[in-house]
Amino acid sequence: MTGRPPLPHEFLPEVPSFTLKSDDIAEGRTLGDPQVFDDWGFSGGNRSPHLRWSGFPAGTRSFAVTCFDPDAPTGSGFWHWSLFDVPAGVTELPTGAGTADTKVGVHARTDYGTKAYGGAAPPPGEPHRYVFTVHALDVDSLGVDSDTSPAVVGFNITAHTLARASIVPVYGS
Repeated sequence: MTGRPPLPHEFLPEVPSFTLKSDDIAEGRTLGDPQVFDDWGFSGGNRSPHLRWSGFPAGTRSFAVTCFDPDAPTGSGFWHWSLFDVPAGVTELPTGAGTADTKVGVHARTDYGTKAYGGAAPPPGEPHRYVFTVHALDVDSLGVDSDTSPAVVGFNITAHTLARASIVPVYGS
């Protein structure tokens, strides 16, 4: 994938990693229809993938979960999911946990303008990368609310990250 933008974590301070697994998505594999957007000419399930993590640092006080498309033709990528203030005792999210009525954590507004997971919807062309990341944080709460932009949420996540783990599937139309 020569000439592609770097992945978001390649710009961030280096931190340890931990184990992140999914029953729905895999590194470098094509996203399934359940994780594709259900609008803009797409007819996917618009469901966030199952995620399970372990091996994070002992000082972890909360988690944040994000999905970012660095290949979106916007000049700034595209935020598909921003969930934060997930309690440290939560180490797994089932498929579909990214709905607006989730009881785990707080959803920030995505670039779709919704406060929930929004599936893949790239324009025609080369497949896009979708960076699903779980961030282990050193605070119980980021101190921001659901109306905060994904960029500001990301700034606060980066300031409090102890470790992070990512899975990067792809999707193209």
